Amino acid sequence: MIPALKKGDTVAIVAPAKTIEKEYIDYAVDFFEKNGYKVLVGKNCLAQHHYFAGTDEQRLADFQEALDNPDVKAIICARGGYGCVRIVDEIQWASLLNHPKWIVGFSDVTVFHQRINILGLPSIHGTMPLNFKENSPESLTTLLQHLEGNHQAVTIASHPMNISGKAEGNLIGGNLSILYSLLGTDDEVDFQDTILFIEDLAEQLYHLDRMFFAFKKAGVLGQINGLIVGGMTDMKDTAIPFGKSWEEIIIEHIKPYNIPLVFDFPAGHINDNRALVFGEKVRLEVSDEVKISY
Repeated sequence: MIPALKKGDTVAIVAPAKTIEKEYIDYAVDFFEKNGYKVLVGKNCLAQHHYFAGTDEQRLADFQEALDNPDVKAIICARGGYGCVRIVDEIQWASLLNHPKWIVGFSDVTVFHQRINILGLPSIHGTMPLNFKENSPESLTTLLQHLEGNHQAVTIASHPMNISGKAEGNLIGGNLSILYSLLGTDDEVDFQDTILFIEDLAEQLYHLDRMFFAFKKAGVLGQINGLIVGGMTDMKDTAIPFGKSWEEIIIEHIKPYNIPLVFDFPAGHINDNRALVFGEKVRLEVSDEVKISY
């Protein structure tokens, strides 16, 4: 549905959330140019307004300009942090519907992934310029592969706490805290018959438990066909220990639904952050290895 990128195409880098330093943008520009692409950097990409990469109006203008520009074939979000929800309702998405293009990012960009999924289009959950320097080669290779329409199957070793099984469904998800924050809003996606991917950073164990109770009470856990858990990075415990690991918390919530469960998938706030295509149907197979096929 979205045209594959070809060498010579233009990608735009914009910063819809937290401010970012020039060195990261320069590195990303060099990366894309070395791989045969032209790069357009948003006018306000290096702006700063307190915490944000410019005012809401500046960040919105850059994103909208990239969305409306027919020469831009993919929009790469510079980093996450916080800020996408402040502009998502002001974006005019008609251009994306009329001329689909890839939107790339993770973390706070989950807000955009949700909206794009509701619009019926795919998007790429992948690494961003802030992280390019530290990323594994596979992070950048898979990003380019998906941009170029090469949606290859992914096979990884199985985690000992996985729950085996097979399932199919549209792949959706992103940052767990963002998904939780959008429950009950007009940006909550349809979870029915999906494979849900989640990842998170620096959350308290009790908050992880609370978020899963929210998903259960909202009916989400009864709708999904499988769960893929990426990096759950720097999870924190309280002074009086919660009493369970983060893996045990998730298993406790998922086990009653008899669906396959994958731990330690290489995506999220980790150096090995491999790209995934949201909004595409996948087949998940979990046994002595894990395989995701598009």
